[in-house]
Amino acid sequence: MQIVIFGAGSLGTLVGAVLARAHQVTLVGREDHVTAVRERGLVLEGELEATVEPRATTDGTELAGDLAVVTVKSYDTSGAAETLATGAFDAVLSLQNGMGNEEILAETLGEPVLAGTASYGAVLREPGIVECTGVGEIVLGDRRGGESAVADRTADAFSSAGLETTVSESMPRRLWEKLAVNAAINPVTALTATENAAVLEEPASDLARGAARETARVARAEGVGLSNREALAATERVVAETAANTSSMRQDVLAERRTEIDAINGYVLERASERGLEVPTNRTLATLVRAWERGRGLR
Repeated sequence: MQIVIFGAGSLGTLVGAVLARAHQVTLVGREDHVTAVRERGLVLEGELEATVEPRATTDGTELAGDLAVVTVKSYDTSGAAETLATGAFDAVLSLQNGMGNEEILAETLGEPVLAGTASYGAVLREPGIVECTGVGEIVLGDRRGGESAVADRTADAFSSAGLETTVSESMPRRLWEKLAVNAAINPVTALTATENAAVLEEPASDLARGAARETARVARAEGVGLSNREALAATERVVAETAANTSSMRQDVLAERRTEIDAINGYVLERASERGLEVPTNRTLATLVRAWERGRGLR
């Protein structure tokens, strides 16, 4: 399969490295990373190991393939879609944080657009070197739910390369569950400079659990069956599996980059407002992270 990874950061590079063991992969990323991959190959370290030689480019225009995997930050989704539209792909898969990315991709690129979640831990240690800090799972399926032959083919391709992959017919619920987990973990760890384990410890646990419960309540108002108990259980499971990990939002704060707060807690806040619901915990977390961004000139 010919696969383009659009947004070769930590997760995108890890996924691309594993896929390159069995498929023709092109990474679209930053110049220093692309140069290192071209000159020395791509090194995968940690719980997964490989040295591969995918194609790498900084120019994502006029590319073609069987599949484009989008791993850019949520606020760059529109730009990614416009760039990918200059090429040709049979399908597109979003492996991004936050909500709303799949709709943006579909509006520009058409169908089929697959939604996906990834629980692999990944850190880009330096240009050309990515570390797998935890083996997880990729869950993917049609963005609107239901059966999908394209999702089945994509999962087979991922599995053949060594990625743990499952097809789900209920991706809308999966995405809201992931949103609840991210709403609990990301802003709390970013604001307190802690690893994921701290989320379920005092004094942060009440704040994180509150964010997850509020997200589940908004999901139900949107017609998605996600109970508070299920949202909390998912958060506890992910924290246990990634206790020592540094969340993506904390990595952004450490690097003084813009975060994905708008597509996570901000999305919960937006949907709650439309439904006439109050989500004070998500409001507080979104406000604090946005204030930090403004203070750094990132908004």
